[in-house]
Amino acid sequence: MMAIFMSAVEATIVATAMPTIVGQLGAFHLFSWVFAAYLLAQAVSTPIYGRLADLYGRKQMFISGSAIFLLASTACGFTWAFGEWGMVSLVLFRTIQGFGAGSLQSMATTIVGDIYPPTDRARVQGWLSGVWGLAALAGPVLGAFIVQHVHWAFVFWINLPIGIAAILIMASSLYERIELRSHHVDVAGSILLMLGVGGVLMTVVQAQNLSVPLAASLFGVGIVALLLLIVQERRAKEPIVPFQLWRQRIMAECSAGGLTIGALLMCVVAFLPTYVQAAMGRSVTFGGTALAIQSVSWSISAIIAARLMGLTSYRTAGLIGSAMLISGTALLITLDRDSAFMRLGAATLLVGFGMGFCNQTFLLSMQGSVHWNQRGVATASFLFARTIGQTIGAAIGGAMLNFGLTRQVPGASDALERLLDPGRRDELGANMVARLGSAIAGALHEVYIVSGLLAVATLVIVLLLPARLSYAPQASDQSGTKAGK
Repeated sequence: MMAIFMSAVEATIVATAMPTIVGQLGAFHLFSWVFAAYLLAQAVSTPIYGRLADLYGRKQMFISGSAIFLLASTACGFTWAFGEWGMVSLVLFRTIQGFGAGSLQSMATTIVGDIYPPTDRARVQGWLSGVWGLAALAGPVLGAFIVQHVHWAFVFWINLPIGIAAILIMASSLYERIELRSHHVDVAGSILLMLGVGGVLMTVVQAQNLSVPLAASLFGVGIVALLLLIVQERRAKEPIVPFQLWRQRIMAECSAGGLTIGALLMCVVAFLPTYVQAAMGRSVTFGGTALAIQSVSWSISAIIAARLMGLTSYRTAGLIGSAMLISGTALLITLDRDSAFMRLGAATLLVGFGMGFCNQTFLLSMQGSVHWNQRGVATASFLFARTIGQTIGAAIGGAMLNFGLTRQVPGASDALERLLDPGRRDELGANMVARLGSAIAGALHEVYIVSGLLAVATLVIVLLLPARLSYAPQASDQSGTKAGK
C-alpha cells in the first residue's frame, strides 16, 4: 500500500506542478516528454521486473526498483540548477525514475495476488485502489501548496521518506520460497523494445522540430526495432514481452483494455492542469482539484467494482465503467474556455469512476486466468500494456498540442512559457493571453476527441470478455509467499 501510495502521489503531484515547472525551465516543446520518457521507461522495465520476480522473487525486485526510483526522484528535484539544460536533464532523470517505477505497482500488485486467494483478491485489490484516493487528496493539494509557497523540487523529494519506509517494511516482513534454477534474462528484447517504442514516439511528438530525413530515420529505426523484437521474442527462452501469453483470449483482451484505458488516462490527466490554467485562466489549485476528483472517484469505484464482481461478473463491472468513460469524455469534448468548473469536475468524476471499474475488470480477469508461476509476468503484462497506452496517450496528446499551437500561434513558445508561470503571466497583454488560451483550448479539444474514441474502444473490448467470467478459485493456486512472522 505504501508503494502504491508513492506511485500515485508521484502521478498527481507532478501533473499539478508541470505548468509551473515548464514555465521556469522553458523548452515547452519537451513538455509531454516529462511524462512520455517516464512512462516509456516504466513500460519497458515493468515486464522485466515481472519476469525477474518470477525467477528471483518479488522482494528483491521491489527493493531494487524502489531504490532506483528514489535516487532519480532526488536528482529530478535538482534540475532547476542546470540552467538552460534544466528541462533536458529533467527528462533524463525522469527516464531513470521510470526504470525504477516499473517495479512499484507491478510488484505490489503481484505480492497481493500471491498472499491472498482468489476469493479475497478483488477485495484487497480494492484496498490498494483505495490508496489512490488518499494520494489523490494529498497529491494535488500538496502540489499546489508546494508550487505556491515552497519550491517545485519538493514534488519529487516528498517521495523519499515514504519510499524508504516501504523498503524497510518489505525487507523485514516478506518471506518467499524461491526454486533456484538457471535463468535467461532477455536483454536484447528489452533494448529492442525501448528503441522501437522510443523511436516511433519521438518521431510523433517532435515531428515539427525535426528535419524530414531525421524524422524518417528515427521512425524507420523504431519500426525495424519492433519487427526485430517480434523475431527475438519468438526465439528467446524467457521473453521479456509475453507474446505467448497474449495468445490466450483473456490475456489478449485484457492487455488491449489496458492499452486503451492507459492512453485515455494520459489524454485527460497530463494536460488537464494546462487546460485549467492556460485556457480557463484558473489557478494551479483548481487544476489540482480537478485531478483530485478524478483520482478519488477512481479509488471509490474500484472498491465498489470489487464488491459488484462478487455478485455479478467481470464483464458487468466493465460495462458500467465503459459507459462512465464515454459519458465523462463526452463532457470533456463539450468544454470551452468559459465552462463552469462544476462541468469540468463532473467530467473528471465520471472518467475516474470509469477508470476504477475498467481497471479492476481487466486486472482481476488477467490475474485469475494464470497460476502463481505466471502471475508476476501476467500482472506485469497488464501494467506494461497500460503503461504503453499511457506513453502513447502522452505522446499523441503532446504532438497534437504542439501542432495546434504552432498552427494557431506560430513562434509563441516564449509567450506560452510566461503564460504558464504565475509570476510572469502579467507580463503578457490581455490580447496575447486570450489568443494563447484560445489556441490551447482548441488543441486540447482535439485531444479530448481522441479520448472519447478510446472510451468507445474500451467498451468494445469489454464486450469481448466471457459473459460469466468471475471469481474462480484455482486448486493449484499456491503462492509460496507469506507476510509477517
